[in-house]
Amino acid sequence: MADSLPNPLPDNPLRWEGWKRYNSSNYYERLCLSFDSNASTEQIEDNCRQLLVWWQKKLPLKNQPSNPLSQILRAGLDEAPIFLVEARTALLDPVTRKQHDLTLHEAAVEAAGEEFKKLIGFIIIGRRLRSEEEARLVAAGRALGLSEEEARAVIESELGRTGAVRAEAEQAPPPIPPPVVAMFETSSRDPFNEFRKLLQMSRLCRDGEEMTDDQRDAMCNLGESLGLTGGQAEDLIDEYTEHVDTMPIAAQRPAGTVPRSAPSVAVAVPSNAVRSAAPAPTKAAPSVSPPPVQRELPVVTPLIRAQEKEKNPNFVSVTGAELYLVTSGTFAMGFNGIEAQPSEQPVTKVFVSRFYLTRHPITNAQFECFDRTHVAKRAPWGEDHHPVVYVTTADAERFCEWLSRIEGRRYRLPTEAEWEYAARGTDGRSYPWGEQLDGGHYANFADLSSNCAWRDTRIDDGWPQTSPVGAYPKGASPFGIEDMAGNVFEWCLDCYEPYKGKDVQNPRGPRNSQRRNYRGGSWKSRAASLRATARQFNGPDYSSNDVGFRVVCECA
Repeated sequence: MADSLPNPLPDNPLRWEGWKRYNSSNYYERLCLSFDSNASTEQIEDNCRQLLVWWQKKLPLKNQPSNPLSQILRAGLDEAPIFLVEARTALLDPVTRKQHDLTLHEAAVEAAGEEFKKLIGFIIIGRRLRSEEEARLVAAGRALGLSEEEARAVIESELGRTGAVRAEAEQAPPPIPPPVVAMFETSSRDPFNEFRKLLQMSRLCRDGEEMTDDQRDAMCNLGESLGLTGGQAEDLIDEYTEHVDTMPIAAQRPAGTVPRSAPSVAVAVPSNAVRSAAPAPTKAAPSVSPPPVQRELPVVTPLIRAQEKEKNPNFVSVTGAELYLVTSGTFAMGFNGIEAQPSEQPVTKVFVSRFYLTRHPITNAQFECFDRTHVAKRAPWGEDHHPVVYVTTADAERFCEWLSRIEGRRYRLPTEAEWEYAARGTDGRSYPWGEQLDGGHYANFADLSSNCAWRDTRIDDGWPQTSPVGAYPKGASPFGIEDMAGNVFEWCLDCYEPYKGKDVQNPRGPRNSQRRNYRGGSWKSRAASLRATARQFNGPDYSSNDVGFRVVCECA
């Protein structure tokens, strides 16, 4: 997920890497947008404008060829505006944008396939592929985002290209010494240990030769595709080579080969064992229980995200609400900064599966398609396109049940984890749009026009109470979801419970509690309450003129 534009844009290119993307083949990257961002027309136009202004200010450097900044920017001084306008034009045209998305998807498939071919090359280096190795290869291909059919097709292609064959049933290979077994027997969901398995499958260095630079680079790329950093992959490669160096010769030989003159007992003797003429008294080794294996979270590759977008296009519900896909991912839920409240800690690593979320909170007009009597409950200022208020959790859930029956889809309120992930993305930002909260450009909260005692008199956002939904496109989240900070609080599916600090997948809090979560702050809120990690709760029967909701539609 690409970084959003900093606010403000640093004038010095040495303090911001984003300028280098101006000529990327990815139109989203050129405008510092993400493929997952569901970028609106307003976002595309605004990002393009800001970037053009940034480059416009650099034009005087063309007359200063000896200036270090001029040498850094080089061709961009002439080319950047052309590339930026090209990206803007392409993304604003629905047909061209759809074709570009397809091109990005194909590129992701190709990149995953190339990484997969490298792994296959390591495995079939002996021109033979065993059934258990093939099963692990298919699993590795799935981890890269390939389907089982695609993975098997690539394997078949590589077998034909290299002349390798599938091995028939063979004599079991010599047993691997316990230290190596312990090294590799772990959860397949753990990217560290999955990478260890891939290293073992590669059988690199088993013949006494050192790993080449090309082989090391290829394995590092595979590690990064599983979610590791380059440094972590390097460390595991070093760990692997050290273990191979200490293994008995028999265990290092390819499967099915046996040294001619080595007695069979030598295979079972650890390399560091003390050999003596007389057998030493044996002492039973103390029993050591292995440490508990924590369940690892899935790794989402660029290909997986591209496939999710291809299979789950955005749509509009019968009420007119736009629903945007929020692709799967892992993020750090919570906050441990100076302003953090106890309820926001400890920070917890969470994986969230893909889902649809309404681009805006449900409006009065949309809710009243379900409950026409609600018009009498509208706030005095509430027009059709203002968010619905004076709704309890039961009202919101009945709306979801009604919409599910009408459309044949599965609608519900978002879980707290889904809500925070949709608001923040994966980069740990404080607000949906980033870090800065200045001016009245991003959210509707207690400002100069408000009559709240705690209002911020330095900011005037133009709305003393709720604003129409979509009035703050600059405040969109990394997934293009708007109004997630301010305007109205939004009910969540689950009830409040403290974070546990343990990795978790698709968490849902308790449902039977009098502390029902709502998120996002409102037009009455202080700025601190707009942070995407701030948590609030109230009774399930509570309703107010600053509490509304938005809905999730589950992916098929």
